[in-house]
Amino acid sequence: MAEIEDEAFVLIQSHPEGMLQSELWKELGVDSRKCSRIVKKLEESGLIDRVEFKKEGIKTYLLKAKMQPVHPEDLLAGDELIPCIACDLECVVQECHPLMDWMYQLAIVGSGNQ
Repeated sequence: MAEIEDEAFVLIQSHPEGMLQSELWKELGVDSRKCSRIVKKLEESGLIDRVEFKKEGIKTYLLKAKMQPVHPEDLLAGDELIPCIACDLECVVQECHPLMDWMYQLAIVGSGNQ
């Protein structure tokens, strides 16, 4: 995917309830025609759904990111599996020591690969 398409996809993903196409092109800083081409590529790639939507009597489209499969390597820090997979504790992410330790390990492993 091109950089602008990646940026568009990330923006759409950041709106779980969906994002209007008319808002997307404004946030990307592109014109509506270019945005339409970007959206078409994302839709053809199976990354998003595009549903007709009327806002204030004007037709636009609601864009929603499709659920993507999780890649197994995204669950690993080195060869350590993310602790949340088998965890049954009710916790606050910022206070979860096993998760923080895992993220620290991920940062170390990630910086060693660059």
